[in-house]
Amino acid sequence: MNGKLSDALVGSLIGGRYHVVSRLAMGGMAAVYLATDTNLDRDVAVKVLHRHLSQDPAFAARLEQEAKSAARLSHPHVVSILDRGHDGDLFYLVMEYVPGHNLRDLLNQQGALTPRRSLDIIEAVLDGLGAAHAAGLVHRDIKPENVLISDTGRIKVADFGLARAVTNSTSTGLTLGTLAYIAPEIVQRSGGDARSDLYSVGIVLYELLTGHQPFRGDVPVQVAMAHVTEDVPPPSATVHGLSPELDSLVQWAAARDPERRPVSAEALRDEIEHIRRQLTDPQLDLRTAPTAFIPPPLGASDPRMPTEALPAARTEAIPMGISHPTAVMPHHPQSAPPTARELKRQQRDAARQSAISAATPTRTLTAGDRRRRGAVWAVVVVLLAVIAALAGWFFGVGPGAAATVPAVKDLTVDQARPLFDQAGLSFSTQKVFDDAVASGLIVGSTPGAGTQIRKFQGVSVLVSQGPQLFPLEDLRGKSADEAKAAITGAQNTLAGVTEAYSETVPAGVVISQDPGPGTPLRRGSAVRLTVSKGPQPIPVPKVVGLAQSDALAALRGAGLDPVVSSNDVFDKTVPKGAVAAQDPADGATLTKGGKVTLTISKGPKMVKVPDVFGKSEKEATQVLTAAGFTVKSNYTYGRPIFGLVAGQDKTGDQPEGSTITITVA
Repeated sequence: MNGKLSDALVGSLIGGRYHVVSRLAMGGMAAVYLATDTNLDRDVAVKVLHRHLSQDPAFAARLEQEAKSAARLSHPHVVSILDRGHDGDLFYLVMEYVPGHNLRDLLNQQGALTPRRSLDIIEAVLDGLGAAHAAGLVHRDIKPENVLISDTGRIKVADFGLARAVTNSTSTGLTLGTLAYIAPEIVQRSGGDARSDLYSVGIVLYELLTGHQPFRGDVPVQVAMAHVTEDVPPPSATVHGLSPELDSLVQWAAARDPERRPVSAEALRDEIEHIRRQLTDPQLDLRTAPTAFIPPPLGASDPRMPTEALPAARTEAIPMGISHPTAVMPHHPQSAPPTARELKRQQRDAARQSAISAATPTRTLTAGDRRRRGAVWAVVVVLLAVIAALAGWFFGVGPGAAATVPAVKDLTVDQARPLFDQAGLSFSTQKVFDDAVASGLIVGSTPGAGTQIRKFQGVSVLVSQGPQLFPLEDLRGKSADEAKAAITGAQNTLAGVTEAYSETVPAGVVISQDPGPGTPLRRGSAVRLTVSKGPQPIPVPKVVGLAQSDALAALRGAGLDPVVSSNDVFDKTVPKGAVAAQDPADGATLTKGGKVTLTISKGPKMVKVPDVFGKSEKEATQVLTAAGFTVKSNYTYGRPIFGLVAGQDKTGDQPEGSTITITVA
């Protein structure tokens, strides 16, 4: 087979076995044809990869390996791979032919489906995915275009192995999958597994229920970033009447964190069956109104949405088991049990009382001891007088005298000292943090100003050392959500988030912070974050037709990495040494350092000019045209009599496509 990847394949025999009947579809990676297997006399679908993919040895090897793995998978809800092979420089896959249409066609025709029909389709998809995942196959490109619906209603998942091979073997794997359904971990290049397929299933279910995708944008990178930074909204936000169970189902399958998704396709299918049993027939057969609200593109605002927050509903807690409390019972506090300190004090008091009792004489003075009794009383009176005098001094002007604590707030210690001296009070200082009082000034005292105390008690003066400062945590390298949580946990406030492209920091991760890490801050300080948007997309410039050196300079100047293919090609229109083709083509986007493969022209191919002397004009024209030349007839001798070629202007080797002038006699 030497035909190009176009309708020229129709009618040809691929691999010596598959007769091409018609072209069914053309995609970014391949064209799909309806063909007849001449060995088994049955219809098959043949997918022929575009030439640039077929000629990539690494990709072809990966695809063949994945095709072999997928061919071992046999399931009623999976399109079977029957054969694969090479025909010339093209690679092809032979698959089961499913006459009918795909899920995208159904959505285009009907819009949103009923919940019952949506769940029927998703259950079939999950059946196929469950079998594939058990066999170690991950699809990575689940979307409506890859869900086929046969004329008999059978639902099958197509393209197992192809999307995985593309993702693993090409630098543009991210853009080959449909971005509207791609899992966040694949956008962030952190790998993907079976749960990535479940995320895509959740997005497809959202579209089946609402008639539109959850994320839309003006450029592909905007949609890709939405998967990373935004949660999928509940379908009921745009389709009123959908049950909350369906909202939960969609958001469970399409959770941004893979750990929060279902553990397997079987687990998600079991939940669907459980929800079916919970929903009523009206809920399952709900039809979306034609005027259902479709959210605007990312970054746009909807004039119908209110801008002020609604007040939260006020709720009051009622103890469990009490339906209508009618009276408030009086509360009689009970004496708290004594603490350990109080018990020790009671024990000391009891011991002291016991000692006093032991020292008290039990024998009274008799009448014969009157002289001694008088002396005793005299001593007692003197002692009582001394005690009274001492008490009068102590409580009058001594340490036990009353004094008023002076007001010293906002004074320095030196300024407060004369006030304490004047009041006859001593004081001690204690340093405390205070956000309102400057460092070195007095915050207050214990007891407080104006309190009456005894002079011997003393006062504790609280001196401010300014606000308490805490070093700001290093937030760089954390996800935006983690950084926000850390700021809130430190009792600081988020002043704003700025997004910026970064070649080294993954999307959604903090690049820098203001103030910087370790800066001492008081509670409630404002912190700003700069979060990465990932590498900046670079549009690929057009270099076809440029000299090789100029093309290399243009691509390197754009921040891309040009690679020159070792296979030069003949080209009738591009001069030798100039670029004949580039991959990817201009208009595509890559990130810094992305590879662009250049194919260099060898100029037009030199072809030997056939000798057509003596041949008829018609025969000569056919021979020269078949050799790749353009023919021009010259009737030098007037109207030809014999119609035979009497001469030709070029012979030998000439560039392919040259014009050969024949003289007809």
